[in-house]
Amino acid sequence: MKDLIVEFYGGHDDEGLLFADGLDGAIIGIDPVSFRVVYSRSKAISIMARDMGEEEAAEFLEFNTFNAWMGERTPIWVEDFLWEIR
Repeated sequence: MKDLIVEFYGGHDDEGLLFADGLDGAIIGIDPVSFRVVYSRSKAISIMARDMGEEEAAEFLEFNTFNAWMGERTPIWVEDFLWEIR
């Protein structure tokens, strides 16, 4: 998905696109108006949970990634409700 986004939208502005390191598998698209990359929160948590517990991954991402502001190109983090049904 990242390669397609870069190919189709990478040259639309001077500042370029902003991606979250190591979370390419959580990309679900791009906002074609703001040229911000859109990520699934639940997929990002699943990716990080491979190296730590799910709760720890959620807390880490909430503090360090989901609420981080990196300017106008800050990625959009969508709650897509892909939680496991227990």
